[in-house]
Amino acid sequence: MKKKWLLPIFASFMVLSAFPADNVDAASPADVLSTAKKYINTPYRSGGTTASGFDCSGFTSKVFSELGITLNRTSGGQYNQGTAVSKANLQVGDLVFFNTSGKGVSHVAIYIGNSQMIGAESSEGVTISSINDPYYWGKRYVGAKRVANFEEEKVVEAVNKTAEVKNKEINFNIYASRAEVAVKIAEALGLDTTDTNTGFEDVKSTHANAGAIAAVRKAGIFSGDNGKFNPASPITRSQISLVIMNAFKLEQGNISKTFTDVKPGSKTADAIQIMASNGITSGKADGTYGLADYVTKTHLDIFVTKAKAIR
Repeated sequence: MKKKWLLPIFASFMVLSAFPADNVDAASPADVLSTAKKYINTPYRSGGTTASGFDCSGFTSKVFSELGITLNRTSGGQYNQGTAVSKANLQVGDLVFFNTSGKGVSHVAIYIGNSQMIGAESSEGVTISSINDPYYWGKRYVGAKRVANFEEEKVVEAVNKTAEVKNKEINFNIYASRAEVAVKIAEALGLDTTDTNTGFEDVKSTHANAGAIAAVRKAGIFSGDNGKFNPASPITRSQISLVIMNAFKLEQGNISKTFTDVKPGSKTADAIQIMASNGITSGKADGTYGLADYVTKTHLDIFVTKAKAIR
């Protein structure tokens, strides 16, 4: 067995926090894997943070930064981020930590599924190993943290290969319905939801969300489609940009951001640009916004929370 020597990582005095919510709107497990694996065989370098050489936390920081997520600089600092995850519930993209120095967390890597991880090891550089290696890693495992939910985005990408809802099963445990959007917007704006007369032929006053739907219509946020609101349908990221801009009366911010799939002058281009300029969205890891992708519940919460903070 090749012995692995890992240099201790000194703790950082500056603690930065990752914001796992929407820094990368729709990064998938495939994005994590492709970004991390392109650095395989990069040599180990103590203090290294570039493709010329990485230490363990330098590697994880680099990969996550390319996915739009900021990590603390050291393994110990990264261990203080995110939410703890049990070994049995690991997902692709989770950070896994080890005690290689006998003094606490001193090594970090990225979980890539099937009990494997990818990380910068002092003896082999960036490589793939088993987290359960009985001779080394298995004995030194400390725990795992989740700073972004990439697994959910895998489902998003799989379903969003089609642009039509017709004849497709939509998982509303993941995606937000138009009715849910109305509720979130009404709550965030503090709209009066006592009137349940929606004015939409497909939403009766007895509908569970009639008050919120009526409120967003009165506020001019939703106008419907040929007299219908379609409360049980999903909403696309293109459509939600108009809703968010109108609801929170957003104006151009100071962040410069463009997307390869958003053409200037298109129906929602201005709304998307205004969202991005205010830091409400940064798009997908591939540089697109994802116009036809359906909005997940997670991203709906993020968009509304960020927009409300700006308002």
